[in-house]
Amino acid sequence: MTGTILSIERCSLHDGPGLRTTVFLKGCPLSCLWCHNPESLSFKKELFYLEEKCLHCGLCGTICPNHSFPSHDAAKENSHTINRDNCSACGKCTQHCPQSAIEIKGIEMSTQDVIEVVLKDSLYYKHSGGGLTLSGGEPLAQYDFTLALLHLAKENGLHTCIETSGHAATGKILSIVPYVDLFLYDFKASNEDDHKKFTGVSRKLIMDNLHAINEAGGKIILRCPIIPTYNNTEQHFSAIAETANTLSNVIEINIMPYHPMGSSKALRIGQEYSISDIGFPSEEQIDNWVKAVEAMTDVLVKTG
Repeated sequence: MTGTILSIERCSLHDGPGLRTTVFLKGCPLSCLWCHNPESLSFKKELFYLEEKCLHCGLCGTICPNHSFPSHDAAKENSHTINRDNCSACGKCTQHCPQSAIEIKGIEMSTQDVIEVVLKDSLYYKHSGGGLTLSGGEPLAQYDFTLALLHLAKENGLHTCIETSGHAATGKILSIVPYVDLFLYDFKASNEDDHKKFTGVSRKLIMDNLHAINEAGGKIILRCPIIPTYNNTEQHFSAIAETANTLSNVIEINIMPYHPMGSSKALRIGQEYSISDIGFPSEEQIDNWVKAVEAMTDVLVKTG
């Protein structure tokens, strides 16, 4: 069983309890305006260009078999336009770039390969209460791989989390509940029109699945990205609290303040970022968001 992996991050402290290894899978059915990992959206391997590292030496242009890079002379003139339509993500350019200014995002790995990386930190999981977290992209978009990896994790005694948008067939959601100790479940918008506008998909299936997980006994942390001028409204804060109050297995609410890191990442894969004019919210703003939700629920509310 193989899947397309974006990255594996060891020693993570923000993707569930304790010290964790987070496996980011590539591919997502949503298209959130504020996505902070735009390189995770496509299921395909992608070329990631870090212009700030580039020497404009033109070596990539001489190496690439598909003529995706500028010629040596054009590169020396600081012209580094990449023809991404030609790029096959073969990775030959990455092997020769003297500054490591080119990367390929996406690698095929087997479940066994992944679990071997994860188990390297077993001792840390034992002492910290950590384990494996699957994230993305959307892990359930690679359902067979995700289910197989969760099986392996449980066979090895690991605590498991999955960070999910919940946009998947309900049967698939319910089939992983026995192998997931904690769902980190996205709550992005509180009405149908906004959800479609912000994420590109309806919220109905997502909310149905949230209720299904709750009824099946799955433990849930609601993860709520708050984006200034988009969803930082009293109506949305009230909906977050009301959802937590009506679901017995929601154990925590995470307020996830917007950060503009996705803007630079989008440029590196040759895409535009639609809300690049929004900056970091202030500490006062974040504190007010937390207090607004806290005032309406007894569920623990924290910043994510």
